[in-house]
Amino acid sequence: MAKKSARNIIFSLAGMFVIAFSTPSFAAKEPFDQWLSKLKTEAQENGISQPTIDSAFANVKLIERVVKLDRKQPEVVQTFQEYMAQRLPKSLVDSGKAMLNQNRAILEEVGLKYGVQPRFIVALWGVETRYGNYTGGFSVIDALTTLAYDNRRAAYFRKELLIALQILDENHIALADMKGSWAGAMGQSQFMPSSFINFAVDYDEDGRRDIWTTKADVFASAANYLSKSGWKYDQTWGREVRLPKNFDTSLVDLKVAKPMREWEALGVTKTDGSPLPSRQLVGSLVQPKGGNGQTFLVYENYRTILKWNRSTYFAMSVGLLADLIGDG
Repeated sequence: MAKKSARNIIFSLAGMFVIAFSTPSFAAKEPFDQWLSKLKTEAQENGISQPTIDSAFANVKLIERVVKLDRKQPEVVQTFQEYMAQRLPKSLVDSGKAMLNQNRAILEEVGLKYGVQPRFIVALWGVETRYGNYTGGFSVIDALTTLAYDNRRAAYFRKELLIALQILDENHIALADMKGSWAGAMGQSQFMPSSFINFAVDYDEDGRRDIWTTKADVFASAANYLSKSGWKYDQTWGREVRLPKNFDTSLVDLKVAKPMREWEALGVTKTDGSPLPSRQLVGSLVQPKGGNGQTFLVYENYRTILKWNRSTYFAMSVGLLADLIGDG
């Protein structure tokens, strides 16, 4: 963590002041003004209009807190139980049931169109933003600029920053309203800019793909993401299971996939000791880090959730919340 005494350096760009922190948290290899000039040139070459570039970077700031948060991922600092207790309180489950009931008509319509069960759309909505209540207060441009400059994952965030400029250029959202997480994830579905371009849907056909305020667009965009990523409408995500004593732990790996009967032959059962379902889905065993041996048999839809967010904790929380929400 950067020391509190670390000195700030202020660059002056065309009369505007941009703050960069000379702390150990930044890993940039060139002065910010030079870096930003090259980025602007690349944006122009990608077809972004000059007015959009000028307004986006007129008051851009590097945010040291963004870099600190990037270094402090949940699976590094929390156990599975701690994460679940924090992320899946009873209040979230109760609200999820209420949200499904309140929005049932549009959720069922969207679910049928894209082949995604409503409870999973609501679960993603709940895990990502507490049903739209916490969408993030960071400027997406500032956050992505910070992470692109930092160099730890510079190429990825530089690409996302350029796409964010494209979204502004296409007038899907105003610059002042383009708020999101510290990582640049936007709106009630917390889409990164690339996910927005690839999956966001203008479901109400008003000319804007509005994942910030229009629920129909939020639900359809999330369902479209899952559908195009391989979601199976007739399957769930997985279930917690019990392993027999002396089980070969080398089989606990997403790379090892077997049909239900083979897991059953190896002694895997439901948590209450009863047989696994008779349907021969292909699944893999997962034990979340810090889960004290808690084991889950997961199916293809779990892998699809991982395409949304590659965190085991995240995917588990979505699946478990969907189970708890059920049909409302």
